[in-house]
Amino acid sequence: MVSAQMVKELREKTGAGMMDCKKALTEKNGDMEKAAEYLREKGLAAAAKKSGRIAAEGLVEAYIHGGKIGVLVEVNCETDFVAKNEEFQQLAKDIAMHIAASNPLYISKEEVPAEVVEKEKQILMAQAINEGKPANIAEKMVLGRVEKYYKEICLLEQTFVKNPDVTIQQLLNEKIAKIGENMSIRRFTRFNLGEGIEKKVENFAEEVMKASQVK
Repeated sequence: MVSAQMVKELREKTGAGMMDCKKALTEKNGDMEKAAEYLREKGLAAAAKKSGRIAAEGLVEAYIHGGKIGVLVEVNCETDFVAKNEEFQQLAKDIAMHIAASNPLYISKEEVPAEVVEKEKQILMAQAINEGKPANIAEKMVLGRVEKYYKEICLLEQTFVKNPDVTIQQLLNEKIAKIGENMSIRRFTRFNLGEGIEKKVENFAEEVMKASQVK
């Protein structure tokens, strides 16, 4: 069984992401050395080392779905050369399309305001208590449910719509390892047609009465 401590140790050793470390340890039956080698072979350890480098180039990609949903996203890389790379441009298009489909609210867990997380924890705790769970069990359930909440609202935690086997963070790591430059998603905006507009709703009974009075 792969423990949280093993995942943490491998992460500190390789610099790879938590999910990548867990997957590597699972694949290699908990063998730390083989798991580290697996990460190097996949280029994921190398990707983590590149993550500290400045990525100030890139592009702003747009995606519009059916004239109803529109997305603008800024995806960064280190050089203008990579920004013109077809694979990088496809990555930006895929991310824009994913945002349109999955409607994340934040890029990463770190962006979620503390008060938002606290409010969600209170709601989840109340739900667990209402389900009849004792307080100590409810607290553990809340931790798991908060992680699930992050997967719903944070772009990097979401599973990629075109390949549910990987998260957006893992997709990004794979491209970093393959192309050889640090990349990041800096910001995005999602537009939903009519969102926030109070639409006039007619009373159906009144509509019928009005129609019946027309001669």
